[in-house]
Amino acid sequence: MFELARPRLEGTVAVRDDRRLSFAEFGTPRGAAVFWLHGTPGGRRQVPVEARMFAEQHDVRIIGVDRPGIGTSTPHLYDNILDWTGDLEVLADNLGVDTFRVIGLSGGGPYALAAGAALPERVHGIGVLGGVAPTKGPDAIRGGLVEVAPYAAPIVAATRIPLSYALALGIRLVKPLASVAIDGYAAVQPRGDKELLGRPEFKAMFLDDLINGARFQVGAPLADIILFTRPWGFEAADVSVPVRWWHGDADHIIPHAHGVHMVERLPDAQFATIDGESHLGGMGVATEVLQTLMELGPRKAVKKAAGARKG
Repeated sequence: MFELARPRLEGTVAVRDDRRLSFAEFGTPRGAAVFWLHGTPGGRRQVPVEARMFAEQHDVRIIGVDRPGIGTSTPHLYDNILDWTGDLEVLADNLGVDTFRVIGLSGGGPYALAAGAALPERVHGIGVLGGVAPTKGPDAIRGGLVEVAPYAAPIVAATRIPLSYALALGIRLVKPLASVAIDGYAAVQPRGDKELLGRPEFKAMFLDDLINGARFQVGAPLADIILFTRPWGFEAADVSVPVRWWHGDADHIIPHAHGVHMVERLPDAQFATIDGESHLGGMGVATEVLQTLMELGPRKAVKKAAGARKG
């Protein structure tokens, strides 16, 4: 079994409303910062080994962030996806991060785009890997697994907190069988995802992230389901920051057409098709993603006025 090195640093930071967000750091402590936003489900350690190695070798500081309700991040339901950027700004300030890049996988994609809409003076560039598209508003598109979210959202909203702890308990109970469960999941996936999950380092990363993130609660994916069915609080046209989008052409969860659709609406975006890959394909090109994003910027940060209130 592949032995996965622990993150260089893990901890929690106080954000708005007496809540906390947990994070994990990889790479070099004073390197160029990249916030890595996990998928649905996922957690702060959902960072491919190739990305961790790239960070070590190229003076990059990758910061994986647990959204509320996973790991030790305080459970919380944002008003909309844009609302989360208030916490991101506080997190960056407390970690001593001035400007940064953002990468969002799958369900983390909307949160990465929100960072570009809300904090254009601080974000050099955004990478989206098979990201979710809106289900409401002018940028909405039909199809894909996310289309069933509106049917599940009312039930999830009514049971979100107890269901979060029940899911965590269930994962703890089946922990001894987690490896077998990953193999079973991989067996019924398209070729691309099956091959990625068959790689020892990828499987180890997913297992480590799942088990670590679900130790106490599994509320973040439930909150995602609810927020994906609401207006995001911004439109694609509001994201002036450069966006680079990677999407597998065999994605069976979020259709390839959704990525094309979003890139057509973003002011400064480029699209890359990952031939023959499915939903996890973006994880397999992590080195390319980081190389591309590190070429974007730098953008000058706008200093806050004296006495400005955070959060």
